[in-house]
Amino acid sequence: MKKLSILLILVGFALSGKAQGAFDFGLKAGINTSKISTNMADYTPKTIASYQFGAFARINLGRFYIQPEAYSNSKKGEVVRVDNVGLSTINSFNLKTIDVPALIGFKILDQKAFNLRVLAGPVFSFLTDKSAKGQLTEDNLKNSFFGWQYGVGLDFLILSLDIRKEQFSSNIYDTPNFDFDTKNGTFVISLGVKF
Repeated sequence: MKKLSILLILVGFALSGKAQGAFDFGLKAGINTSKISTNMADYTPKTIASYQFGAFARINLGRFYIQPEAYSNSKKGEVVRVDNVGLSTINSFNLKTIDVPALIGFKILDQKAFNLRVLAGPVFSFLTDKSAKGQLTEDNLKNSFFGWQYGVGLDFLILSLDIRKEQFSSNIYDTPNFDFDTKNGTFVISLGVKF
Protein backbone atom coordinates (compact mmCIF):
# COMPACT_ATOMS: atom_id res chain seq x y z
CA MET A 1 0.00 0.00 0.00
CA LYS A 2 2.86 2.36 0.83
CA LYS A 3 4.50 1.69 -2.57
CA LEU A 4 1.19 2.32 -4.36
CA SER A 5 0.77 5.62 -2.49
CA ILE A 6 4.23 6.77 -3.61
CA LEU A 7 3.40 5.89 -7.21
CA LEU A 8 0.07 7.77 -7.06
CA ILE A 9 1.79 10.86 -5.67
CA LEU A 10 4.32 10.78 -8.52
CA VAL A 11 1.52 10.43 -11.07
CA GLY A 12 -0.21 13.42 -9.47
CA PHE A 13 2.97 15.47 -9.84
CA ALA A 14 3.20 14.34 -13.46
CA LEU A 15 -0.34 15.44 -14.26
CA SER A 16 0.14 18.83 -12.62
CA GLY A 17 3.44 19.24 -14.49
CA LYS A 18 1.70 18.51 -17.80
CA ALA A 19 -0.77 21.30 -17.17
CA GLN A 20 2.16 23.72 -16.75
CA GLY A 21 3.99 22.54 -19.91
CA ALA A 22 6.87 21.06 -17.91
CA PHE A 23 6.08 17.41 -18.54
CA ASP A 24 7.71 14.84 -20.86
CA PHE A 25 6.49 11.32 -21.55
CA GLY A 26 8.18 8.57 -23.52
CA LEU A 27 8.83 4.92 -24.25
CA LYS A 28 12.15 3.21 -23.59
CA ALA A 29 13.97 -0.05 -24.24
CA GLY A 30 17.36 -1.27 -23.17
CA ILE A 31 19.78 -4.03 -22.36
CA ASN A 32 21.15 -4.97 -18.96
CA THR A 33 23.88 -7.16 -17.58
CA SER A 34 23.27 -8.85 -14.23
CA LYS A 35 25.69 -10.42 -11.81
CA ILE A 36 24.98 -12.15 -8.49
CA SER A 37 27.18 -11.37 -5.54
CA THR A 38 27.44 -14.03 -2.86
CA ASN A 39 29.31 -14.51 0.41
CA MET A 40 30.25 -18.13 -0.40
CA ALA A 41 33.89 -18.43 -1.55
CA ASP A 42 33.29 -21.54 -3.68
CA TYR A 43 30.57 -19.86 -5.78
CA THR A 44 31.83 -17.92 -8.83
CA PRO A 45 29.36 -15.38 -10.32
CA LYS A 46 28.86 -15.00 -14.08
CA THR A 47 27.61 -11.91 -15.93
CA ILE A 48 24.48 -12.43 -18.06
CA ALA A 49 22.85 -10.03 -20.56
CA SER A 50 19.10 -9.47 -20.82
CA TYR A 51 16.54 -6.77 -21.77
CA GLN A 52 13.94 -4.27 -20.54
CA PHE A 53 11.19 -2.07 -22.05
CA GLY A 54 8.59 0.33 -20.71
CA ALA A 55 7.65 3.97 -20.26
CA PHE A 56 8.87 7.02 -18.37
CA ALA A 57 7.58 10.43 -17.39
CA ARG A 58 9.65 13.48 -16.51
CA ILE A 59 8.47 16.42 -14.44
CA ASN A 60 10.86 19.30 -15.17
CA LEU A 61 11.44 21.70 -12.28
CA GLY A 62 14.08 23.98 -13.78
CA ARG A 63 17.40 22.15 -13.69
CA PHE A 64 15.94 19.54 -11.33
CA TYR A 65 13.49 16.88 -12.44
CA ILE A 66 11.48 13.95 -11.10
CA GLN A 67 11.33 10.85 -13.30
CA PRO A 68 8.94 8.01 -12.41
CA GLU A 69 9.14 4.95 -14.66
CA ALA A 70 7.51 1.55 -15.12
CA TYR A 71 8.99 -1.18 -17.27
CA SER A 72 9.11 -4.89 -17.81
CA ASN A 73 12.51 -6.34 -17.03
CA SER A 74 14.30 -9.65 -17.35
CA LYS A 75 16.98 -10.30 -14.72
CA LYS A 76 19.18 -13.36 -14.81
CA GLY A 77 21.91 -14.67 -12.58
CA GLU A 78 24.30 -17.58 -12.53
CA VAL A 79 26.84 -18.89 -10.07
CA VAL A 80 29.14 -21.85 -10.66
CA ARG A 81 30.13 -23.97 -7.67
CA VAL A 82 33.23 -26.15 -7.82
CA ASP A 83 33.43 -28.89 -5.18
CA ASN A 84 36.52 -30.49 -3.61
CA VAL A 85 37.01 -32.98 -6.46
CA GLY A 86 36.76 -30.34 -9.19
CA LEU A 87 33.18 -31.02 -10.32
CA SER A 88 31.24 -27.87 -11.17
CA THR A 89 27.52 -27.20 -10.69
CA ILE A 90 25.74 -24.37 -12.50
CA ASN A 91 23.09 -22.64 -10.39
CA SER A 92 20.96 -20.06 -12.16
CA PHE A 93 17.73 -18.10 -12.00
CA ASN A 94 15.63 -16.17 -14.48
CA LEU A 95 13.30 -13.46 -13.18
CA LYS A 96 10.66 -11.44 -15.01
CA THR A 97 9.80 -8.30 -13.08
CA ILE A 98 7.89 -5.06 -13.28
CA ASP A 99 10.28 -2.36 -12.09
CA VAL A 100 9.10 1.01 -10.79
CA PRO A 101 11.94 3.50 -10.23
CA ALA A 102 11.22 6.91 -8.67
CA LEU A 103 14.23 9.01 -9.71
CA ILE A 104 15.35 12.52 -8.93
CA GLY A 105 17.79 14.18 -11.29
CA PHE A 106 19.78 17.30 -12.02
CA LYS A 107 20.64 18.72 -15.45
CA ILE A 108 24.37 19.52 -15.47
CA LEU A 109 24.08 21.01 -18.97
CA ASP A 110 20.64 22.32 -19.91
CA GLN A 111 20.37 23.45 -23.53
CA LYS A 112 17.30 23.62 -25.74
CA ALA A 113 18.20 20.62 -27.94
CA PHE A 114 20.70 18.89 -25.65
CA ASN A 115 21.17 18.20 -21.96
CA LEU A 116 23.43 16.12 -19.74
CA ARG A 117 21.90 14.76 -16.54
CA VAL A 118 22.64 12.81 -13.36
CA LEU A 119 19.94 10.84 -11.59
CA ALA A 120 19.37 8.56 -8.61
CA GLY A 121 16.56 7.07 -6.59
CA PRO A 122 14.82 3.96 -5.27
CA VAL A 123 13.50 1.15 -7.47
CA PHE A 124 10.76 -1.29 -6.52
CA SER A 125 10.72 -4.65 -8.36
CA PHE A 126 7.71 -6.98 -8.41
CA LEU A 127 8.11 -10.54 -9.67
CA THR A 128 5.80 -11.72 -12.49
CA ASP A 129 7.59 -14.98 -13.37
CA LYS A 130 10.57 -16.97 -12.09
CA SER A 131 12.58 -20.09 -12.76
CA ALA A 132 15.66 -21.60 -11.13
CA LYS A 133 18.11 -24.43 -11.86
CA GLY A 134 20.73 -26.32 -9.91
CA GLN A 135 20.82 -25.95 -6.14
CA LEU A 136 18.71 -22.78 -6.32
CA THR A 137 14.95 -23.33 -5.98
CA GLU A 138 12.07 -21.18 -7.19
CA ASP A 139 10.37 -21.30 -3.78
CA ASN A 140 13.23 -19.38 -2.16
CA LEU A 141 13.30 -16.55 -4.72
CA LYS A 142 11.63 -13.49 -3.22
CA ASN A 143 8.54 -12.01 -4.89
CA SER A 144 9.57 -8.36 -4.52
CA PHE A 145 12.80 -6.41 -4.06
CA PHE A 146 13.87 -2.93 -3.11
CA GLY A 147 17.00 -1.33 -4.47
CA TRP A 148 18.67 1.82 -5.77
CA GLN A 149 19.51 3.14 -9.21
CA TYR A 150 22.03 5.85 -10.06
CA GLY A 151 23.63 7.01 -13.25
CA VAL A 152 23.89 9.59 -16.02
CA GLY A 153 21.67 10.53 -18.93
CA LEU A 154 21.94 12.40 -22.20
CA ASP A 155 19.03 13.97 -24.11
CA PHE A 156 19.25 15.06 -27.74
CA LEU A 157 16.03 16.41 -29.27
CA ILE A 158 13.47 13.61 -28.68
CA LEU A 159 16.01 10.89 -27.79
CA SER A 160 16.94 10.08 -24.19
CA LEU A 161 19.90 7.81 -23.37
CA ASP A 162 20.46 6.55 -19.80
CA ILE A 163 23.38 4.58 -18.34
CA ARG A 164 22.68 3.28 -14.84
CA LYS A 165 23.78 0.96 -12.09
CA GLU A 166 21.14 -0.87 -10.07
CA GLN A 167 21.82 -2.52 -6.72
CA PHE A 168 19.38 -4.31 -4.46
CA SER A 169 19.64 -3.56 -0.78
CA SER A 170 18.37 -6.97 0.34
CA ASN A 171 18.86 -10.61 -0.62
CA ILE A 172 16.89 -11.86 -3.62
CA TYR A 173 17.16 -15.45 -2.43
CA ASP A 174 15.71 -16.28 0.98
CA THR A 175 17.35 -19.17 2.84
CA PRO A 176 16.40 -18.85 6.52
CA ASN A 177 18.44 -21.88 7.68
CA PHE A 178 21.49 -21.24 5.51
CA ASP A 179 23.76 -18.19 5.30
CA PHE A 180 23.70 -17.71 1.52
CA ASP A 181 23.88 -13.94 1.00
CA THR A 182 22.78 -13.32 -2.61
CA LYS A 183 22.39 -9.84 -4.05
CA ASN A 184 21.92 -8.90 -7.68
CA GLY A 185 23.70 -5.96 -9.30
CA THR A 186 22.64 -4.77 -12.74
CA PHE A 187 24.21 -2.43 -15.30
CA VAL A 188 21.61 -0.88 -17.64
CA ILE A 189 21.82 1.02 -20.94
CA SER A 190 18.47 2.25 -22.27
CA LEU A 191 17.26 4.48 -25.08
CA GLY A 192 13.99 6.37 -24.87
CA VAL A 193 11.88 8.43 -27.26
CA LYS A 194 9.98 11.44 -25.88
CA PHE A 195 6.55 12.36 -27.25
